[in-house]
Amino acid sequence: MQLDLESLSEATSGAIGSLVSTTVLYPLDTCKTKYQAEVQAHHQRKYRRISDVLWEAISKRQVLSLYQGLGTKNVQSFISSFIYFYGYSYFKKLYLKKTGNKNIGTAANLIAATASGVCTILITQPLDTASSRMQTSEFGKSKGLWKTLSEGTWSEAFDGLAISILLTTNPSIQYTAFDQLKHRLLKGKMSKRTDAKSSPESLSAFNAFMLGAVSKCAATCLTYPAIRCKVMIQAADSDDRKISEAEKKAQKTISGALYTIWKREGLLGFFNGLQAQILKTVLSSALLLMVKEKITKSTWILMLM
Repeated sequence: MQLDLESLSEATSGAIGSLVSTTVLYPLDTCKTKYQAEVQAHHQRKYRRISDVLWEAISKRQVLSLYQGLGTKNVQSFISSFIYFYGYSYFKKLYLKKTGNKNIGTAANLIAATASGVCTILITQPLDTASSRMQTSEFGKSKGLWKTLSEGTWSEAFDGLAISILLTTNPSIQYTAFDQLKHRLLKGKMSKRTDAKSSPESLSAFNAFMLGAVSKCAATCLTYPAIRCKVMIQAADSDDRKISEAEKKAQKTISGALYTIWKREGLLGFFNGLQAQILKTVLSSALLLMVKEKITKSTWILMLM
């Protein structure tokens, strides 16, 4: 029973943390996504800096459009975080129970994180695709969830599935690094625990924020070219008449997205927008893990009552 309760506690606190971080940072996420979705030579770009997206929204009096797709993104973030953290906690505890080890190693941690990530993506991919299309639509022209999904085929709702599965390495690296660093910080405290039913030790808000930021920064730098390709594949169709229908269709595949970036922006194009991605994801992950760490203890206590 303890296994299920602790996994449920981890999932609930993680989902709430994700909801908070997604809502707080959503305008930045919209600017970042629209900036990444544009693939042109530098002198032809509509957005030369991420701030250009913000100024466009202000100039068109569409500031609230920076929140287009927020509802869908929140649903996707909550569900995916709940499934991910539940599976991650469950797989780790199952491994420890089967092996009899006291701690989980880096390799086993990565496998648990990756398995959880794949399960999450298979369930939430249509929501992820819809939210990306809504964010990259012209300001003021975003459509609702159902209309966004119903305009295409069922297979199009899973655009970017292959690269999303590949990107499970991102949270796998992040949470493995976070857990290993967290374990080292709390090693002294954990050794003093004697009551098996006591709530798990938690990090301070500052320590959780810093560890979350460092671990996410490392994961983002390692996987950014794939992140950029994923945004391109899931983005709303461009209104640019210079791009043929065949080119638009080709950009919806991994090889097509890679070729388009290489052709139009060169090698450095694969890292175009990296600073914005790091800013958003590091703040989001650090905020998520900070909220999660503070909520986990309370959630655990409530479930034992």
